[in-house]
Amino acid sequence: MKEKILVTGGTGYIGSHTAVELIHSGYEVVIIDDLSNSQQEVLDGIEKITGTRPVFAQFDLCDEAALAAFLGQHRDIKAIIHFAASKAVGESVQKPLLYYKNNILSLILLLEAMQRHDIPNIVFSSSCTVYGQPDTLPVTEATPFKPAESPYGNTKQIGEEILRDNCRAVPATQAISLRYFNPVGAHASALIGELPQGVPGNLVPFITQTAAGIRQQLLVFGKDYDTPDGSAMRDYIHVVDLAKAHVIAVQRLLKGQQKSNYEFFNLGTGKGLTVLEIIEVFERVNNLKLNYKVVDRRPGDIEKIYADTTLANEALQWRTELGVEEMMRSAWQWQQRILKHA
Repeated sequence: MKEKILVTGGTGYIGSHTAVELIHSGYEVVIIDDLSNSQQEVLDGIEKITGTRPVFAQFDLCDEAALAAFLGQHRDIKAIIHFAASKAVGESVQKPLLYYKNNILSLILLLEAMQRHDIPNIVFSSSCTVYGQPDTLPVTEATPFKPAESPYGNTKQIGEEILRDNCRAVPATQAISLRYFNPVGAHASALIGELPQGVPGNLVPFITQTAAGIRQQLLVFGKDYDTPDGSAMRDYIHVVDLAKAHVIAVQRLLKGQQKSNYEFFNLGTGKGLTVLEIIEVFERVNNLKLNYKVVDRRPGDIEKIYADTTLANEALQWRTELGVEEMMRSAWQWQQRILKHA
């Protein structure tokens, strides 16, 4: 009998790649998504890659009745991976209340429902934005949280605090927060990838859409940061490597291998790359030239951040396998497939 895993936000970018890796690892996957920033056709891609189509339900996690009905139908769920959230830094600055409602309320309602339905295990989609602009690099799990630079980052800080406090109060709850750095790239099949609705809030989809002629010009925000070329620096991680870490986290929960009932891990490559370096790699591996312009800084952005991944490497026995060239090559292959099927 396959163990059943619920993936909230499972038709989204990271969620869909994680669903694929869960199925490859022998789990049964069920998905909840409101499709506010994804498309139901993603299920077709998951099915083509794995040969299995996950059970899917479309509703907002803030709908308590719908959530209760779904969990009532799936009483054998062993763990939840919680991706469902609004996730654009820039948009969160403009629409803070939307982010607090979607990201905080949905987590609270999900944790309450888990207790009612005796689901003990949750993997939480967190972010390196919890660290704010750190004083020292690389960032370790012991790095203190600084004030968040955006409402989005603040929702991840608050989300982790809610999980920590709930785990203290309810010892039967087992939680792992995974603090991602910057996920990019697409599945090697080009059947699933990052597909933002409207204007992309993240760098790489904006790069690929500019290369495809969908966007006239790519704006690089910031030219005077304290980095080698003045543009902002991030730790970019291939989404497939990231997805595999979620499978390992689920396995850790199901096997009872945690050292405490609330754990957290950085997921990155440990290497910082600037925006201009990412552009250079994209142009080189895909033999393209991008129309881009360097402009002033954008509110909510931090200057530079990259991970120390020692804890995840040792405790989870997880390491990244795919480099930046594969990230940029697969992202462009995915964009080209979208164009063909538009």
